[in-house]
Amino acid sequence: MQTQDKIKIIGTNRKANFQYVILDRLEAGMVLLGTEVKSLRESKVNLQDAYGKFKNDELWLVNAHISEYKFGNLNNHNPLRERKLLLNKRELKRLKSKTSEKGLTIVPTKIYFKGSKIKIEIALAQGKKLYDKREAVKERDIKRKLNRL
Repeated sequence: MQTQDKIKIIGTNRKANFQYVILDRLEAGMVLLGTEVKSLRESKVNLQDAYGKFKNDELWLVNAHISEYKFGNLNNHNPLRERKLLLNKRELKRLKSKTSEKGLTIVPTKIYFKGSKIKIEIALAQGKKLYDKREAVKERDIKRKLNRL
């Protein structure tokens, strides 16, 4: 068994940190088709509007856009299809209870190769208010000015 798996980031959701307060992060596997894997090897993914949704005690990734594989012809996949996320039962139960009670949401933050497997990092997040976003922009501008000096 390898002690350190090589991690190669395929895509990130940069807006997640701006729109949400990230409370907890988890690593999950995904059920993918062959053409999706080949498309991910070319980094053709967009997680901008994606989120996690529960159906029958299973977690599904919705609105994640994985582009069609260029050479996939008839066997190509639907770019916006829902994909099942793989977590153990205890993690699923904890996520389901937190999202139903407190009004939290599940947002994907990045997708990456871990060794030869494709993993996705999902975050338990709470939406930011408008004034929180303004403060984040102010802090970013202040840091930028300090770096210039």
